[in-house]
Amino acid sequence: MSDEGYSLEELMALIRKFVQDRDWEDFQKPSALAVSASIEMGELLERFQWLSHKEIADLLKDDRYRESIADEIADVIVYMLRIADTTGIEPTSAILRKLKKNEEKYPVDVWRGKIPDKIRKKKLMTR
Repeated sequence: MSDEGYSLEELMALIRKFVQDRDWEDFQKPSALAVSASIEMGELLERFQWLSHKEIADLLKDDRYRESIADEIADVIVYMLRIADTTGIEPTSAILRKLKKNEEKYPVDVWRGKIPDKIRKKKLMTR
C-alpha cells in the first residue's frame, strides 16, 4: 500500500474495512472513539512533556523519536476519522466550514501576528 495520494474519504474506507474485518463495529461508538482519541492525544503530549522547544527540535532529528510522534499523530487521526465516519460527518467539508468560520472570527487585517485574547489571558495566568 503506497502512502501517498489518499483522500480523507479513502483513508476512512481503509480504516472502516480494518474495523469491519475484525468485527469491531460494536466497540466503535462515537463516545468510545472520542475517549480513545483523547487517550491517544495524551500519548502524543507525553512525547513533548517537560521538554524545551530546543530539546524537541533536537529530538526531531532522531528518526525513532520522529516515528513515535508520527505513530501517535496517526492514532489520533484514525480515531478522529472513525468519529467522522460513525457520525456521518464528512471531514473535508467540516474542516473547510470551520476554517471559514475562523476566517470570519479572526480577520487577517485585525489578527495578523496577534494571539486571540482568550489564549493571551491563559498565557499570562501560567507565568
